[in-house]
Amino acid sequence: MVLHIVEAGQTLYSIARQYGVSPERLRTNNGIGPEAQLTVGQCVAVLFPQVTHVVRPGETLYSIADAYGTTVLQLLRNNLFLNGRDLLLPGMVLVIRYERDPLGTYRIGGYAYPFISDDLLTAALPFMTYLMPFTYGIDPEEGTLVPLDDERLLLYARNYGTKAYMHLSTLTENGNFSTEAGTALLADPAIWPTLADNILQTMYDKNYAGLDIDFEFLGAENAGRYAEFVAYMRNFLSGYGKQVIVALAPKTRADQPGVHYEGHDYRLLGEAADALLLMTYEWGYTYGPPLPVSPLPSMRRVLDYAVTEIDPSKLFLGISNYGYDFTLPYVAGESRAQSLSTKEAVDLAVRVGAEIQYDETAMAPFFFYTEAGVQHQVYFEDARSIRAKLLLLPEYGLRGALYWNLMRRNGQNLLMLNYYIDILRE
Repeated sequence: MVLHIVEAGQTLYSIARQYGVSPERLRTNNGIGPEAQLTVGQCVAVLFPQVTHVVRPGETLYSIADAYGTTVLQLLRNNLFLNGRDLLLPGMVLVIRYERDPLGTYRIGGYAYPFISDDLLTAALPFMTYLMPFTYGIDPEEGTLVPLDDERLLLYARNYGTKAYMHLSTLTENGNFSTEAGTALLADPAIWPTLADNILQTMYDKNYAGLDIDFEFLGAENAGRYAEFVAYMRNFLSGYGKQVIVALAPKTRADQPGVHYEGHDYRLLGEAADALLLMTYEWGYTYGPPLPVSPLPSMRRVLDYAVTEIDPSKLFLGISNYGYDFTLPYVAGESRAQSLSTKEAVDLAVRVGAEIQYDETAMAPFFFYTEAGVQHQVYFEDARSIRAKLLLLPEYGLRGALYWNLMRRNGQNLLMLNYYIDILRE
């Protein structure tokens, strides 16, 4: 694989000729529009097919996979233009095998809201060990669940052999995590068996493989009881063959101040759960100053602390799949960044003629532009930044990676997963 950085005067077709690859495959793999426009500094991932196949009338992905001793899922990973679907036409050229340099075998998962489009979902699922529909809420007084319209997501997950985890949170209708709801539930262990029964019934009704617990902004007063709650749910569900994952705020030390951090005791939660997600993102966020969402040095500081408290084989790395368009100058309490996908960011750079730059310390692409008299700075993810994050998996001996979230198009992310990761299917 080559990560080619576009220079002035280069086109998609000249880059394809330079490396001897198909320009159309290069375009679709990198999420470039039909007009094939590029901008200076853009990263174009070039993959080299080792075996290809021209589709004949009557052939299906199943028959082709069988003929070459591979799997349908691998064919879908190798051919992103199919968008995760068996929609073959005679004359199509399929990549059976790419040149690869895998880092190892890891569990990969991602979060999705019920309104995710079919196209985004089917494109991502061949790469996912787990899918986490977001999110079931809680009535802390009754121990009942706030339902989720997850049937479509679960049907797709079953079709692709992806295991679904039931996501449980204290998120409210206004989109905020409720400290009050979390405190009320944790303070009343008598209600935990009722909640556990309701969770188990939902799991059986909908074929969930496990539980993903995400209580945030709990404060120090709830840290011990939260770990007890997670341990209770794990002990209860383990008897039914269900595992428990818990999400962790990105701490760099045990006594890190702030309501977001103090409720998560890494050591206690590491002992209580089967696996844990490090939410290593949102350093750059909607109301903050212009920063990368997931700068690599910040992610490393969290990992360096986490592995001193938790067995690294239990840890999932959180990977962001979005960026932000910040306005300049930043004004605290007034500025509000707009989130955008990798494709939207690159399309924006092309439209405004911006040169994409790369922060070699943060390992993050960015660019500046001015529109209607307002200056902007955009941070996003591309193949280079995703590669830098995936390389952390073997370095720290991690369990895998979970993406927040699958709601935005980023073909280069899927390319990096296919090149570097042998995806474990459970």
